[in-house]
Amino acid sequence: MDVTPPLDDSAVRWSGAPGGRPVVVLLHGHGADENDLFGIAPLLPDAFAYAAVRAPLDMPWPQPGYSWYPIEGLESRDPARTTEAARRFLDWAGAALDETTRVGLLGFSQGGAVALQALRLAPERFAFAVNLSGYVTPGALEGDAALADRRPAVFWGRGTHDTVIPDALVAHTVEWLPRHADLVGRVYPGLGHAVSPTEIEDLRTFLEKQAG
Repeated sequence: MDVTPPLDDSAVRWSGAPGGRPVVVLLHGHGADENDLFGIAPLLPDAFAYAAVRAPLDMPWPQPGYSWYPIEGLESRDPARTTEAARRFLDWAGAALDETTRVGLLGFSQGGAVALQALRLAPERFAFAVNLSGYVTPGALEGDAALADRRPAVFWGRGTHDTVIPDALVAHTVEWLPRHADLVGRVYPGLGHAVSPTEIEDLRTFLEKQAG
């Protein structure tokens, strides 16, 4: 198995410097880059600084963008690779973010899976997480019991017409998240594998509560 490389710190885009503010780290989806979720930062509360990171793996040629872990068909998602990607992200966060800074995670699709995996690996480090059109990776991790005790706030939004995330992973997430987090779940009728204006409004409300 190929080793997941470190994140490229020079590719990180910042919307505002922390300057004592909490930070929300944005983790994009499969085939995108740091510019993708960075576009929604102006729509979110300015109580936070936002840092959009780039996933560490190049997409197979000739596909553009980057990925957190390989996907070979919709049913092939190796949990070990998701965990490895989350550990590389934690390496970056440990070096780039002051340990006293309050940090939240916001990921779309693959980025959402990595955000929750990082939260499970280091439940004491992150104040909350947002998972847009993503899922919880199956399998036990060393931080799960501590996460269930701490129960941080997690926003999980998905569309009824999302055909990208397999039903089995959605069902697993539905069962797992309420046992480990203070879940704010939203299901958007007619939405595919995407983010809608209504979801952005719900996300903004969630982040405002976390800022308060």
